[in-house]
Amino acid sequence: MATEPREDQEHAPPLTLRDARDADADAVIALIGSVFAEYPGVILDVDGEIPELRRIASWARDAGGTFWVAERQGRIVGMCGVTATAHPGSFELKKLYVARTERRSGLGATFLARVESFASERGARHLELWSDVKFETAHRFYERRGFIRGATRRLGDKSDTVEYHFRKELAK
Repeated sequence: MATEPREDQEHAPPLTLRDARDADADAVIALIGSVFAEYPGVILDVDGEIPELRRIASWARDAGGTFWVAERQGRIVGMCGVTATAHPGSFELKKLYVARTERRSGLGATFLARVESFASERGARHLELWSDVKFETAHRFYERRGFIRGATRRLGDKSDTVEYHFRKELAK
């Protein structure tokens, strides 16, 4: 499902999607920080809770997956990854974040298509993800694309995060 570019993006410099590198750490941390800042009480504690951001490409590869970033004029404006799970036939979408300036541009859908393709090529029967209950816009995005919301879990982190589980069956 392609999305027409917003009017303010029609004349924007081109967007480039590429494989993430560990050297992208500062930029991906800044992107996540900017998204978290939109939600009161959501705390970014990289070293204490998500140290994988310091080596995002290696982390994803070590977990049986991969990670991508989107750049516009050399600035990372989106990111997304996928990793294998402990369950055969299952992969997990990880850290899909898009800068506010790029939302509703189709970038999230592009990332999701890459994740689904990656997982399907490796024999996955379904894709899953966890998302903070506060990220309601993201939940609508996932549900429009066939994900079913399920159980919740509490992380016990500094943000006292509660997450929804989502699952999507992939075409065979």
